[in-house]
Amino acid sequence: MTDIDRQLALIRRGAAELIDEPLLRKKLERGAPLRVKVGFDPTAPDLHLGHTVVMHKMRHFQELGHTIIFLIGDFTGRIGDPSGRSETRPPLTEEDVRSNAATYKKQVFKILDPEKTLVDFNSRWLGAMTAAGFIRLASSCTVARMMERDDFEKRFREQRPISIHEFLYPLCQGYDSVALRADVEMGGTDQKFNLLVGRGLQAHYGQEGQCVLTVPLLEGTDGVRKMSKSYGNYIGIDEPASEIFGKLMAISDDLMWRYYELLSARSLEEIASFRRDVEANLLHPKLVKERLAHEITCRYHGQNAADEARRGFNAVFSGGAVPDDMPEFTCGTEDGNLAPAFLAASGLVKSRGEARRLIREGALTIDGRRWEDETAPLAEGEHVIKLGKKRFLRLVVQKH
Repeated sequence: MTDIDRQLALIRRGAAELIDEPLLRKKLERGAPLRVKVGFDPTAPDLHLGHTVVMHKMRHFQELGHTIIFLIGDFTGRIGDPSGRSETRPPLTEEDVRSNAATYKKQVFKILDPEKTLVDFNSRWLGAMTAAGFIRLASSCTVARMMERDDFEKRFREQRPISIHEFLYPLCQGYDSVALRADVEMGGTDQKFNLLVGRGLQAHYGQEGQCVLTVPLLEGTDGVRKMSKSYGNYIGIDEPASEIFGKLMAISDDLMWRYYELLSARSLEEIASFRRDVEANLLHPKLVKERLAHEITCRYHGQNAADEARRGFNAVFSGGAVPDDMPEFTCGTEDGNLAPAFLAASGLVKSRGEARRLIREGALTIDGRRWEDETAPLAEGEHVIKLGKKRFLRLVVQKH
């Protein structure tokens, strides 16, 4: 395998789509470090594991000797990215943007090498652009092209409002690539339209077009919707070590492999070996998941905190230790060992309807595993129930 092939193999790892790989190969063959741009609008103060998928790809480029440009969209953040939105996103205040941007810079260097990262702000050129400049920029794209975006087309069809300033967002993001002379731009799959606008604008301004690499949107802990604070299915990288570890241990066994591929620093060969051993019953999935939880917790909190989080988790869910105030409830195998029934009867929730809702939201873990099936009965014996972050129950299932 040539050095270029080796680089491309690492670049493709975990990627959803790589647009114009032949051009990327040519750029790599020139030998000069590539300028790899990734933009982050500081729309919220906290980053979660979903945000870090593209950051790990940024780290891969750093390891290959290329220049990473961590672009903070302090200007575009005040417009509001319409990607994937069914309604207009409220613009942020300048104070919100500054505060969130400072937090982003602190968190991102838990993954990226600060010595190999250029941090820039797109207000540096967009804030200086005149009204005439924005008109010239807007003239480079048609309304028909903008309406090719799925979210714009859907909102137009459903007669939902689309503000004119939302059309400016992809143009501003695209002009960032012109200003930075980017060789590669990366983002989530929901950013593909914006990334391609940048590629087109570079050609419009006489530059070689950037290659585009998209990464998957990481599913949240519920295994269904993308990770998002608004869905309550996120794992924040600044959360306490015990929370990160516990949330990772609660994901399903199937989702674990997705997290390994997109979040772990282990080689694909090692991950494949884990999977073969699990499928052959040579390795318990809990142990493999524990390795993942420890690796990610260690990344954000250090070795000692990760070790303590693992000990604490195993003490509660494996070693039999329980919180001092854990209540106990007994139910029979014949009359109520389904989750909605015993949760309501024990008083942990007000009704079976509330229990079903919490189960659907992924809030219930039983013996350290997220419980998704409200119709599945529990085996006879003792179980540790955890609902949300703080509600525990020792459940005894026995024959009557």
